[in-house]
Amino acid sequence: MRILDTLSGKKIAVKKPKNGLKLFVCGPTVYDYSHIGHARTYIIFDSFVKYLRFLKNKVFYLQNITDIDDKIINRAKDKNIRPEKLAKQFEKEYYTDIKALNINSVDKYAPASKYIKEIQKQIAVLLKKNFAYETKNGVYFQVKKFTNYGNLSKQNLSELRHGYRIEQDPQKKDPLDFALWKETKENIGWDSPWGWGRPGWHIEDTAITEKFFGPQYDIHGGANDLKFPHHESEIAQQESASGKKPFVKIWMHTGFLLINGDKMSKSLNNFITIREFLKKNSSSDLRMIALSHHYRSPINYNDEVLASAKKSLKNIEDFITTLKFVELNAVNKKGGTNIKKILEKFENDFKKALDDDFNTPKALSEIFNLINQINPKLWKLSKKEAIAIKTSINKLLKLFEINYASTEIPLKIAKLAQERQLSRQNKQFVPADRLRIKIERLGYLIKDTPLGPFVTKR
Repeated sequence: MRILDTLSGKKIAVKKPKNGLKLFVCGPTVYDYSHIGHARTYIIFDSFVKYLRFLKNKVFYLQNITDIDDKIINRAKDKNIRPEKLAKQFEKEYYTDIKALNINSVDKYAPASKYIKEIQKQIAVLLKKNFAYETKNGVYFQVKKFTNYGNLSKQNLSELRHGYRIEQDPQKKDPLDFALWKETKENIGWDSPWGWGRPGWHIEDTAITEKFFGPQYDIHGGANDLKFPHHESEIAQQESASGKKPFVKIWMHTGFLLINGDKMSKSLNNFITIREFLKKNSSSDLRMIALSHHYRSPINYNDEVLASAKKSLKNIEDFITTLKFVELNAVNKKGGTNIKKILEKFENDFKKALDDDFNTPKALSEIFNLINQINPKLWKLSKKEAIAIKTSINKLLKLFEINYASTEIPLKIAKLAQERQLSRQNKQFVPADRLRIKIERLGYLIKDTPLGPFVTKR
């Protein structure tokens, strides 16, 4: 398997270390409900990890929770509650949302507030090595001391310095210098050698990953907008502190989820929360949207995109329902339609797509290619062949946690279909046609096949 590394711009082989792969993905800042733009990233990495494990890779998937942040403090002030209470509330809401999306591959969630000791230890190392300095307002990382800053996001730092300021502090040596520790007069904070305060955003992640993975690990993932300054700063911090390069072997970044061409974000108030989406749609609808696009590509979300995802799921559902019908009614006992070879090629092509930079849309297209290939042969399949096709598709869909609806035909409809079939056998075509119309009015369709009448939900 090869993944396009954002830093080098090259596809790099994902190797199997003896102790297993180590993957870190930036988690949410818990001050509000997560939206479907966030969900896209978490769905991608959930599916990615499940595929790695399918390939017999041992994976430790770590995700942080940013529960210390200006956004949390400001929102808590607006609501007149303690910041830690607000953070805890929305951390729980986040877990509820990802459970609803069948995201269950994460091994460890690490809230930043539980790792203050590790954060302070890393800041002390950066100060000792002269990569950081102290002002009256806190401790800052000196960006000029790290010559590779900007390489990940391909930023021209000399141009960026003019008018760019990450934290407002007149004592900063450079506008790009970022906070490792912020001194504060607010209640939320911790004692430190640099006064009462709280950590900067970037140092939280490297302190957490060093705690669990050490100074170097395999894959770091996150949304595209985190490349600068967040991930740039992570590289600078960890490589400066440890003296070891590279900090991460492979960087994976997911594209934006757009609404009417604009990035979905809370600041623009153009977002749809995960739970709002799930009130009207299924988790598989959202997973199909995310996985029908390459993880690095933007998605312009609209009604057409949602309708397309639903149609794809319905096509799979209809095909599986037909296979179940064939399984129950097959007259061909021996088979002989070369299904074994077809399924071997299908599974191999599916895997090939995922092995090439986790190309999920190409992998999903192989399912529809298979459906198109099997459809002309459907009524000639044996029971064993129908089961094999159904099992193969279900096994690969399970990797993506995509579930289609299972349609059960009500007893009343089944009886009407049987009555219609009896009328047809007795050449009573007018009553048979009346029964067909009645079945359709009740929301079902009936199709006459070489294996008998086949009823599906309209």
